Amino acid sequence: MSLKALANLFFPLVCNACKDTLTDNESFLCTNCRHNLPTTNFHLTQDPFVKNVFYGRAKIESATALLRFEKKGIVQHLLHQLKYGKNEAIGTFLGDWLGEELKSNHEYQAIDVVIPVPLHPKKIKKRGYNQVSKFGQNIATLLNTDFNEDHLIKITNPSKSQARKTRLERWELNNEAFAVKELEKLNNKHILLVDDIITTGNTLEACIIELNKAKNIKISIAAMAIA
Repeated sequence: MSLKALANLFFPLVCNACKDTLTDNESFLCTNCRHNLPTTNFHLTQDPFVKNVFYGRAKIESATALLRFEKKGIVQHLLHQLKYGKNEAIGTFLGDWLGEELKSNHEYQAIDVVIPVPLHPKKIKKRGYNQVSKFGQNIATLLNTDFNEDHLIKITNPSKSQARKTRLERWELNNEAFAVKELEKLNNKHILLVDDIITTGNTLEACIIELNKAKNIKISIAAMAIA
């Protein structure tokens, strides 16, 4: 019996989606859950679906999302565990996955810095971490580039849920929610802005508006999922 099998006998590793016990040949997700993950392959097929979300709103060089978000599906479960279940390993897993696919894609080989969509300090204190950080860090490592979560900051912390607000109301709120520190350090950079899920695109758009205050920059987007 292998050491892994012996350890698994006493401390069984379980799938992060369905919670079934993993076999010796499985890691993080079981074969069935991994097979059923709804991948987009946008960056593999040069599909402009994500980029089109921002058409007429923000200039984007390249954009992709690894997975499709479906209500009550595996992706929703994983993202919920990442955001509220203290399971940062999900961000690491998805960052490694997407980073491996992007590192051989010419559209992402000239990235100068990876920047995550920030959380307000109060939310960081409450949650303990930004759920996008590990995702961005691992993508940056695989792209052999810098990761920075100090330049872009969130300066407002909406006290009420935005779920019932109109698209315009959410945009107006988010439009004043972010700021950039040491703006000049981003001049002439190609930034990869990373987030967990793209819904309306309002949050990313607000970030892009602030980042575009730097001179001669390019911005691309990579997300874990898109709704």
